[in-house]
Amino acid sequence: MSALLTAGPVPAKARLTVILVHGRGADAADILTIADELRLDDVAYVAPQGEGRSWYPYSFLSPISDNEPELSSSLRVLSRLIEGLRRDGVDTDRIALLGFSQGACLSLEYAARYARRYAGVVGLSGGLIGPPGMARNDAGSLDGTPVFLGCSDVDPHIPLSRVEETAAVLQSLGGTVDERIYPGMGHTISADELFAVRRLFEGPRR
Repeated sequence: MSALLTAGPVPAKARLTVILVHGRGADAADILTIADELRLDDVAYVAPQGEGRSWYPYSFLSPISDNEPELSSSLRVLSRLIEGLRRDGVDTDRIALLGFSQGACLSLEYAARYARRYAGVVGLSGGLIGPPGMARNDAGSLDGTPVFLGCSDVDPHIPLSRVEETAAVLQSLGGTVDERIYPGMGHTISADELFAVRRLFEGPRR
C-alpha cells in the first residue's frame, strides 16, 4: 500500500470519507489542502501517495498498454483503500473519489471500471483514460452517484472532447453528472469548482 495522509475524523466515525488523488508531479500533501478549502468538519479525507509523484508514466490519452503496469497498480491502490474502508464499516455510499489532473483521470477511470453507488465522484481537469475512439466495456451501475466534472475549455492537457465523452460515459453508467466548462481557465482549480464540491459533500441543511 502506498503512503497515506489523512485529515479530519476517523473514517468509521465520519459522515463520509473523501479519497483525494493528486496530480502528476504533486503529492498527497498538496491535494490534502482541499480539505482546508472545503471546511467540512464531519468529513474524513484520505490521500494516497503515488510512487514517484505519478500514477502512470505517459499521457492519459496514450494506449492503455503504454501506461502499464503502473496504471493497473495505481487502480489497485484505490481498490485496496476502498476495501480497507469497507472492512472498517464505511460502505461505498459513504465514500467519495476526488482527483485533480492525473489524479482526476485515475479517479474517473476507477469509478467507471468499478461502478457502484458512491457518495460522489469529482474529476477536476481530467477525463477517462485511453486513446481517442477506444471502445469501453464498463459494467455495473453508479446508481445515481453525483458526479462533478470541471475543466477549462482550453486546458493544455485535457481536451474538451474527452471531458464531454467522460460525462456521457458516466451518465450512461447511471451517474448524475454536473459538467462545468470554464472559458479561458488554466489548468487549475477554481473557486466555483470548490463551491460546487462543497455543496456536493455537505450534509442536509439544518
